[in-house]
Amino acid sequence: MTGTTHELAGELSVGAAVACLGAAAWLTGGRYSGARRVRLLFAGGGTVGTGPPTVRWTADVLRWMRGRLLPEWWSLAGGLVLALLAASVVPVVAGAVGVPVLRRVRLAARARRERERRRDAVIALCSELAGEVRAGRQPGEALVWAARESDGLGEVRATVLAAARFAGDVPGAFAAAAREPGAEGLRGLAACWRVAVDQGAGLADGLDRLEGALRAERDQRLDLRAQLAGARATAVMLAGLPALGLLLGVAMGADPLHVLLHTGAGLGCLLAGGVLEALGLWWAMRIVRGAEATA
Repeated sequence: MTGTTHELAGELSVGAAVACLGAAAWLTGGRYSGARRVRLLFAGGGTVGTGPPTVRWTADVLRWMRGRLLPEWWSLAGGLVLALLAASVVPVVAGAVGVPVLRRVRLAARARRERERRRDAVIALCSELAGEVRAGRQPGEALVWAARESDGLGEVRATVLAAARFAGDVPGAFAAAAREPGAEGLRGLAACWRVAVDQGAGLADGLDRLEGALRAERDQRLDLRAQLAGARATAVMLAGLPALGLLLGVAMGADPLHVLLHTGAGLGCLLAGGVLEALGLWWAMRIVRGAEATA
């Protein structure tokens, strides 16, 4: 469940940054808009618009950042907003520390998606190859045609097709392609090819059985992920409770950011809470990964 951990961390970082920006907009545009309007009127500033400009400015900034800012930089953006609200450099430091961590999470999540895409491509390759063999093509020619419809061979596609065209070591080429993450099913394809060539067994029947096994493995993995979605949602909800508590404190007229960032007791609570939050997320994801490994 490494991918689940990565998605969870990405959702938390983006959600925290958006919450911080929303709080900034509410504080500067909603809570104090009436006082600002009164000051401008008595200072001779003329009429004042009814809409809070800071809210519109924050919305424009969010739209601009959504298409240009990598997900990990939301951590720094949220830290900057909190730093401006609380007049402290601690949020900026925390946001900067989170950038490399979240970048690693994002890259790992992208690698997981690539593995899933390659697994699906290998299944499609087995299906296409079995269909071409049943249509009467020779195995080498069938592989060339099937490779046009699927990307299951990955970066070594040219090597495998060359081996198929010129009577080379096709099973060895399949085994080399199977080293790529997500392409492990090509080892079974290599075994089917070797048995069909050496012993004259039906290649199409072996490919059908291999495709069925790969599909069953994928379905089991997806079913397990769906079963663990509840645990993942619970972890997300619990991880967001501290931010919700801060927003509730601000809504009730308190100043939790000042207490946390400008007093010794507050800094101690912030440090202890951050450590406990990280340990809680790590423990929850460890349980999820353990459940997946057992299955």
